[in-house]
Amino acid sequence: MNMRSSQKPVYVINGFLDSGKTDFFSYTLGQPYFRTKGRTLLIVCEEGENEYDEDLLAATNTVKEIIDDEEALTPATLMALDAQEDPERILIEYNGMWNYRNLRLPKKWKLEQQITVIDTTHFELYFNNMKSLLAEQLRNSDLILFNRADGREDQLPVYKRNVRAINQKADIIFEGSKGEIDVTLDEDLPFDLNAPVIELNNFGYGMFYLDALEHADRYVGKTVRFTGMVLKPEEMKDGFFVPGRMAMTCCAQDMQFLGFKCAYGDSAALRERSWVDVTAKVRKEFVEEYGGEGPVLEAVRVSETKEPQVPVIDFSNPEA
Repeated sequence: MNMRSSQKPVYVINGFLDSGKTDFFSYTLGQPYFRTKGRTLLIVCEEGENEYDEDLLAATNTVKEIIDDEEALTPATLMALDAQEDPERILIEYNGMWNYRNLRLPKKWKLEQQITVIDTTHFELYFNNMKSLLAEQLRNSDLILFNRADGREDQLPVYKRNVRAINQKADIIFEGSKGEIDVTLDEDLPFDLNAPVIELNNFGYGMFYLDALEHADRYVGKTVRFTGMVLKPEEMKDGFFVPGRMAMTCCAQDMQFLGFKCAYGDSAALRERSWVDVTAKVRKEFVEEYGGEGPVLEAVRVSETKEPQVPVIDFSNPEA
């Protein structure tokens, strides 16, 4: 295959000003595993306190271009740079105050990895006051890195829950002055993991969903009980349905359905978008719809019920 005819890999890092984007790319460029023979095009959309070392750029055959006008960051502009520099790969340090949804890449380029860097000391400010911009940064990121996390260990499980509600698939890493900080949601779980039947209220179901995605093994063989809405995707085989809840991750206009595949012999009798009380055992197996292994429910009992008084999970309000 002619490699020049294939799409060129693009690595995008986003986050608000002085979150550590430049430091992350500088460190990565200097690592042996990231070296390449061809040229690297580095596009910087905002400049903070730290700058790229000219010696590092020269040693890694990296050319830096500054595009600090959002309207100028167009596929046509990027293709002109491609023709000018003929890079093997592209790094984009995106402006945190630009809506990431607006980023458009040339057809000749392919997004290889998206990374979001967050200054932990300012996360609450971002989450409470710039939630829409933050959500767009996080939504499709492959890696979410919280740096400067020292002194906030008690809050880190909450931060992780907030982010996991927006993006269930990303790797989330917290780093302090001594390296990575291990953060689990265990202490933040609003239910008893060792109960014979784990009773899940509205918020409890949301936490169960997020935690089971990340730690499916500890739920295998356990029994859960919750109230959920019935979804029956067209591609799903008979004998299965998806009970779950709508969750508000950013704002009322930005909701998603959280549900696991559930085996139930009488699923054909269930009405789409009706409400049911579900008691089910949890198992773990490969699921084509997940694209890998994940939690699967095996119904013990399913019965119709009325819509809950609070049908939507609001991750920002555990009391709702």
